[in-house]
This record gives sequence, C-alpha cells and structure tokens, in this order.
Amino acid sequence: MAPGPFNRGAAPRRLRASGFTLIEVMITIAIVAILASIAVPSYIDYIRRGQIQEAFGFLSDFRTKMEQYYQDNRNYGTAATACASDPTANGWNNFAPSSAKYFTFGCKADTAAGDSTQQSYIITATGSAGRAIGHVYTINQSGDRGTTMFKGATVNVTCWLSKDPTC
Repeated sequence: MAPGPFNRGAAPRRLRASGFTLIEVMITIAIVAILASIAVPSYIDYIRRGQIQEAFGFLSDFRTKMEQYYQDNRNYGTAATACASDPTANGWNNFAPSSAKYFTFGCKADTAAGDSTQQSYIITATGSAGRAIGHVYTINQSGDRGTTMFKGATVNVTCWLSKDPTC
C-alpha cells in the first residue's frame, strides 16, 4: 500500500512557519532608527537654509531701493534714525514686505560714527517664524553684510552665514 496521509506507516509532514522572527524585526527597526537619526537633522537644516534665503533676497532688494532713494534725495532719510522717510518712498519704506514669511525687517539711519546728516544706514532682517528664528542679518550703505545671530548663538561676522558659523 502506498504511503498516504491516513496511513500510519507514512512519515509525518512538518509544516514550516512563515513570516519574520522577532530578531529580524528588531534589526530592521534598529537600522531604520539609525538612518532616521542622520536624515532628520539634515532635512531640518536643509529647510532652515531654504527659509533664510528670504532675508538675503529682501536685504539686497532694500539696499537697491535705498541707493535709488539716495540718488533722488542725497541722503538716506530726512529725520534722524528714519530711513527713506520722504513720501516718494511710501510704497516700501515701512520695510515690511507682504510676501515675507520668516523675517521682519527694519532700517536705521545715522549709524556711522559722527554721521548726523543721514549719510549712513543699516537694514536688519530678524528671523520671526519657522526655522529662521534665531537668525539676524544686516547690510549697510557700503554693501557690508553681517550676521549677528546664527542658529540662536550670538556671532559677529562680516558675511551672511547660511550653513556654517564661519565665513
């Protein structure tokens, strides 16, 4: 008689369990956690660098407008500490662009030593939202760029920092 499922002389069949063992699952979780611990901070830094570009664009734009204002008025403002205070500049001299999401901007005249005739200014961009909080950038009438705060730490460098805390 041939061996069959009900025949006592037949060898018993062993069913093999399918799926993953606990150790395989734990190794996979560990690998994903290691990759995430590297990728997430890099992604957050990437987002931050993208947001601070807003400051660089608006600071450059405001500097151009201030130079145009100077060509028309032979000063950067008509009152002490007020930038572009002539009514002809009312469209932009509040330094609050409507499309700015991450920075607030301000301008101050008479910033050079001994200046009392509005021949100098400094425009400041201060991080106010998102990953830009903790960043402060400046530009003056000479085009000198500066960073006074970077990633929440006080710095004093003569460039606009975006990636590293050094120029």
